[in-house]
Amino acid sequence: MTDLRAAHLTYPPAQRDDIVDDLHGRQVADPYRWLEDPDDPRTAEWSAAQDELAAARLDAVPGRDAAAERLHSLLSAGSVSAPVWRCGRAFFTRREPGQEFATLHVRESDGTERVLLDVTELDPSGLTTLDSWSPSLEGDRLAYQISVGGDEESLLHVMDVATGDAVEGPIDRCRYSTISWLPGGSEFFYVRRLPAAEIPDGEEQFHRRVWRHRVGSDPDRDDVRVLGDGLDHTYYYGTTVSRDGRWLIVEGSPGTARRDSVWIADLSASGELPELRQIVDTTDGYRVGAWVDRDGRLYVLTTLNAPRWRLCVADPRSPEPENWTELIGEDEDSVLEAVRWFDPGTPRLAVLRTRHAVSELALHDPATGRADSAVELPGTGQVTALTTVDEGTTGGRDRLWIGWTDFATPPCVHAYSHTERRTDLVDRAPGATELPQVRTRQVTYRSADGTPVRMFLLTPADGPDRPRPAFLTGYGGFSLSREPGYAPTALAWVAAGGVWALPALRGGGEEGEQWHEAGMRERKQNTFDDFHAAARHLIDEGWTTPEQLAISGGSNGGLLVGAALTQRPELYRAVVCSAPLLDMVRYEHFLLGRTWNDEYGTAEDPVELDWLLSYSPYHNVHPGTPYPSVLFTVFESDTRVDPNHARKMCAALQEATSSDPAERPILLRRETEVGHAARSVSRTVGLSADQLAFLAQATGLALE
Repeated sequence: MTDLRAAHLTYPPAQRDDIVDDLHGRQVADPYRWLEDPDDPRTAEWSAAQDELAAARLDAVPGRDAAAERLHSLLSAGSVSAPVWRCGRAFFTRREPGQEFATLHVRESDGTERVLLDVTELDPSGLTTLDSWSPSLEGDRLAYQISVGGDEESLLHVMDVATGDAVEGPIDRCRYSTISWLPGGSEFFYVRRLPAAEIPDGEEQFHRRVWRHRVGSDPDRDDVRVLGDGLDHTYYYGTTVSRDGRWLIVEGSPGTARRDSVWIADLSASGELPELRQIVDTTDGYRVGAWVDRDGRLYVLTTLNAPRWRLCVADPRSPEPENWTELIGEDEDSVLEAVRWFDPGTPRLAVLRTRHAVSELALHDPATGRADSAVELPGTGQVTALTTVDEGTTGGRDRLWIGWTDFATPPCVHAYSHTERRTDLVDRAPGATELPQVRTRQVTYRSADGTPVRMFLLTPADGPDRPRPAFLTGYGGFSLSREPGYAPTALAWVAAGGVWALPALRGGGEEGEQWHEAGMRERKQNTFDDFHAAARHLIDEGWTTPEQLAISGGSNGGLLVGAALTQRPELYRAVVCSAPLLDMVRYEHFLLGRTWNDEYGTAEDPVELDWLLSYSPYHNVHPGTPYPSVLFTVFESDTRVDPNHARKMCAALQEATSSDPAERPILLRRETEVGHAARSVSRTVGLSADQLAFLAQATGLALE
């Protein structure tokens, strides 16, 4: 059904400038470059008109209120995380029904529990988010990081756990910082950007350094600069300190490149400034995660000669790769994801793998690496955390705490008892909500080049009626894996009678580093081919039709659906494209864009420019094409992906499409004071309801 306002829908005018860049002899047009500047009066006027248009259309979509009610009900289940143990104290997060954000709790050794940190008490407006937290080894201090308005510019604070009183902070410029406490709780290593005065214009988001900080001292005057000078300005760093405080390990990589550097320092043999010894360099071209565990050995999780990862060990005094000994080898059909020390009396390693994105857990002998026994998991889902008690905690040594979720299970906690050899639910999500009956399965289809690709399907449990409106989503980038996890949007779609699908596209990490490499740089088209093939599989198997097929993706997934709608507009009926990358020629000019050129390539290189132009959605919009309905959703405080990508693409599509705007609208939905990542429950419901209702109306799914 089409409402009267939609029947007369017209798009705001957008000036087309005659801008053509000569790039390595290629003539590249960019008629909407003026939309890159949010302060240009033309951009402000155009954006305001788009706001009005989107609000009028979305407010009138049938089923929007029903979608919001269903999503709110599903999110009211809340969540709870696995505990982090420190000297008898258990730290964990829980979100109760009605809460906008999860709160940080502490449970004392006598079982009493209290709220330690609630960001809504710090800021009732709902604009402040808890980015990360880390208790000291003694459990008496807590370092935590918060940011405001979605900018992810973390401010570091330290509190006294017993009293809740502030010890110090805020320390600014701590975005994406790890906190590694030294024994005693008076010092930690962390990551902080240089002061603005020391950073060249245009590089304000970069120039991180590793610092040593003494609690209570002036970070600008007294912190010791440990690492970062002379290295690439886009480096990200992570730090760990061994439990005994002897070994510092620093990992680093330029931007999001999946090539790591690793340094180690013996803190017992150095003064305030650790003497770092580099053991892996990014030029070696593989990935590494390293730590010194409770037995004093250096553990190395690496893709060196093992794209699905393997575990090696070494003496930390001789940490170079030539001294590594393989402890747990690569498995040809699963990906080694994590290892945790577990000592229920006889030490074991809890080893987490994913087999085609589904978690598996087993115990291994740390001396030989051999698997002793499998740990039973609740089903086809995802282990989100593995924790054990620390040396300062009495009792609980035979228990392994397991953070757990699947598509229809809100985040909860199970515990494995080694004594009883069983796994039990110990802390469920606190809210009571009615979950729809869905059937989950994993199917395999073939991509354009014959490569088998796996895909999760969620379908109604009440019969085989086909075809149905289908919701296809994906990511396919940066070696990130899309594993089963509680999905209110998927459940709401399936509860209304639709089919929801999630393929493991090349570019992701679901099948290891080779799978990632097969969907990056000059091979990026494989990602899009995998997505098109997933759509064809749903159609060919009778699940849906092109007129009933909706697609959705965000960030790199926004690039995915942007490429999908420009490459195969006839295959998709409606698109939600959220916080997307779409101008692949100029993406490096904005925000964190330059940190992604290892993934995509750079327009500075003529060969790589050709890769980018071959699929860049903005440059592949063609006049007179009947494009599907498209809803762009962007966030003005996004400090990762610039909203100008969606502005330019929206203007280009509105100008080019031959589809009737009343039937297949192109809309831009903006939000302010929210960014790329965490948001409140109410804002999540508002955004998801608009997206869900938009796709449902286009594909004929009745949400009411």
